[in-house]
Amino acid sequence: MENSRVARQSRREFLGAAGTAIAGLLLMPAALRAQGGASAKLRIGMIGSGRVGSTLGTLWVKAGHEVMFSSLNIEYDRKLAAGIGPGAVAGTPKEAAAFGEVLFFSVPYAALPELGRELAAEIKGKIVLDASNPVPTRDGDMAKEALAKGTGVASPELLPGARLVRVYNAVNYNRMREDAHRAGERLGIPVAGDDAQAVKTAVRLVQDAGHEAVVVGGLARAREFDYGSPVFVKHMTAAELRKALGVNR
Repeated sequence: MENSRVARQSRREFLGAAGTAIAGLLLMPAALRAQGGASAKLRIGMIGSGRVGSTLGTLWVKAGHEVMFSSLNIEYDRKLAAGIGPGAVAGTPKEAAAFGEVLFFSVPYAALPELGRELAAEIKGKIVLDASNPVPTRDGDMAKEALAKGTGVASPELLPGARLVRVYNAVNYNRMREDAHRAGERLGIPVAGDDAQAVKTAVRLVQDAGHEAVVVGGLARAREFDYGSPVFVKHMTAAELRKALGVNR
């Protein structure tokens, strides 16, 4: 009788442990995605699928991620996604913002205030990689104000609630594509963010695109690689970029 009771208890414990393990396995992909796990596939919503967005989106699809492209021209996005193949889809900016676990913004800077309002619910709490540059000749006075503050300060004000990281704003799209996974020292990509987990995810996606991330520091330091800065579109190696920005890691 005692043996029977022990067997039943052991079975209950086993089933409980098994259930916990299965639940853990089911939850693991989401946890890994949230932590930027190296083997986890991410869903990335591209807000803006111009030269920068389409180039990086293509590289991320090739790395195994799922990417939704969006812009003001859905037909263009559909053709772009169809040309890339499995892993690429198209949608509206709102659909892409809802789809992505990680969002990538590459739009004219003057568009950010409206996008921040329209996509407020979708971007809240999400990792947002911001590559949008304030260009005064195109974006007007708001661009001058953003550059005076530094985009690391200005962009979070325009995209409230986002776990924002400044990345991929300081490199030409041609070099992103041509230098992806190149032999030898890789193209250095400066990164700045206040959210450690968001920065970790950004670093992983830079690596997946075939470049090397250089974490400069918090968002306040993003101004050091803003539009018009000494390192802007200089296309340095990671080692050269670290030296130029005084980064020791």
